[in-house]
Amino acid sequence: MCAFRGLMIFLLFITTISKLTKMCVLRLTPDNLFFVLSGKVANGGVSMWCELSQANFFDEYQMEGVSSEDNEICLEVTPENLSRALKTVQSAKSVKVKLTKKHCPCLTIAAELPTLSSVSRVVTHDVPVDVIPRRLWHEFKEPSMPDFDVSIYLPPLKIMKNVVDRMKNLSNFLVIEANLNGEMNLKIETDLVSVTTHFKDLGNPPWGDDASQGGGPSQSRDPEAMAEAKVDIRKLQQFLMGQQVNPSKAMCNIVHQRVVHLILLHEDVSLQYFIPAVA
Repeated sequence: MCAFRGLMIFLLFITTISKLTKMCVLRLTPDNLFFVLSGKVANGGVSMWCELSQANFFDEYQMEGVSSEDNEICLEVTPENLSRALKTVQSAKSVKVKLTKKHCPCLTIAAELPTLSSVSRVVTHDVPVDVIPRRLWHEFKEPSMPDFDVSIYLPPLKIMKNVVDRMKNLSNFLVIEANLNGEMNLKIETDLVSVTTHFKDLGNPPWGDDASQGGGPSQSRDPEAMAEAKVDIRKLQQFLMGQQVNPSKAMCNIVHQRVVHLILLHEDVSLQYFIPAVA
């Protein structure tokens, strides 16, 4: 059972996730909630990992996993259904979520709504879920940080979205390239047109300066050298269209010609999104 405290931020991220995928896995542990999309990047699929600390969102949080050793629960959910249910109870005095067994397993959302009388008014929503068996849990573990060539802060997401929206009318693919000098370019090239948008002075996250911090490029890398990845422009546009929050930090890691790893940080929530490169 969960009793919400930080409903609005939670709802913003659920809505963002609903724009990225129709189905995902909700993994519950004693300390955290994870929303996971484990598309196989090697096969051209995107993957996503969103992590929320339960202590920052709930006044009360009780969960019992399948055993003391495997103290977690994995559910397949439709984030749009969860988002829609939570939107209807935004003004509630209190909101509780329970995993229940009705005609099928459900996340039951019970909300006490404001009322002018002394009689409380409780509204419930049942969001169907599928319980994932333990033998499949290994597919929903945190992805490892890729051994990236360049890490860079993203420009304002609204500006980036406007650029990508215009480029989508000209090409199905887009090249993202960046260096350790805080420069990023978005490029499209077709037989008829070549368009490049330049961003500079974006800055590079600290881990990009020291390979010993794990996954980062070596200090010997030329700061001017570009790492690039060509991606399906629709997958990048989907990520940018889905943003409901104004993150405190937005970063992009590029593994040259292999993958684009996007990271959003907002308060105590992190969202990672992996887009595979195309040949």
